[in-house]
Amino acid sequence: MKKLRFLLSLTNDDNDYQVEQSSSAQQAARKLGVELQIVHAANDGIVQSQQLLNAIQSATERRPDAIVFEPAGSTALPHVARAAATAGIGWAILNREVDYVSELRRTYHVPVFATTSDHEEVGRIQGRQLTALLPEGGSVLYIQGPAEQSAAKQRHFGVLETKPESMQLRVLKAQWTEASAYKAVTSWLKLSTARDMQIDAVCAQDDSMAIGARKAIEECPHNQREAWLKAPFLGCDGLPKTGQDWIRRNLLTATVFIPPNAGQAIEMMVKAIEGGAQPPERTFTAAKSIPPIEALSERALKARSGR
Repeated sequence: MKKLRFLLSLTNDDNDYQVEQSSSAQQAARKLGVELQIVHAANDGIVQSQQLLNAIQSATERRPDAIVFEPAGSTALPHVARAAATAGIGWAILNREVDYVSELRRTYHVPVFATTSDHEEVGRIQGRQLTALLPEGGSVLYIQGPAEQSAAKQRHFGVLETKPESMQLRVLKAQWTEASAYKAVTSWLKLSTARDMQIDAVCAQDDSMAIGARKAIEECPHNQREAWLKAPFLGCDGLPKTGQDWIRRNLLTATVFIPPNAGQAIEMMVKAIEGGAQPPERTFTAAKSIPPIEALSERALKARSGR
């Protein structure tokens, strides 16, 4: 049997979760003997679409047997997915729920499936974390990912679903990177309204954006800087070398662990190609709070009692 060749397309190469996605995919590829090429879309859906079409339309001997990708733009590239399936290329979507998977599975004899985090549940966990840390409510600086991406919308919806009504969110938009969050918060801090705002917590949709927000606050000249820095900082992804390490170093208060799923998707794709059977249409990865919600409640209780 010839060596399988896969293409992994990720949104960028400077977000901690995307870096871990790359690492998990490489580990799976080595274990399974798959030749893996990785490309990055610089957070641009058009760039990603062209990269994938170039691979699909390449000479037969260079064409991948399967494409695993995490959408960088507002859509999951249905036209590219159809082109891949027509060319006999397997197609796996990461961290996005799409409505074309069922149709492609019925029409083409290639593996087509989605492996995704339950982004609404990720948001709900963050809402529970905020509730545990701020049981009386308060004002939260909330750093959201790109508004056009469903993951950002779903995480925001989940937070709104579980936070108390007494908690208000001041929403800023960034691009899943530390630098973009730093820029967004720095710009916001220059506004006169920001200087008078009480910040009881900073909550970002990923850990790197939470750190970017923290760095921006550390550099701001406002009198409230020290008070803001004492507020809880929350993120998402919870990877061992970044989010979990930042908790140990007291840079973050809490995170939501979201297991990387690129390696899992590669394993599912290999099994499907070699076994000739479709994987499940959609597979969810399970997220969890770090630390547990109960530990955050205890922390808040001790803080209120002055211990």
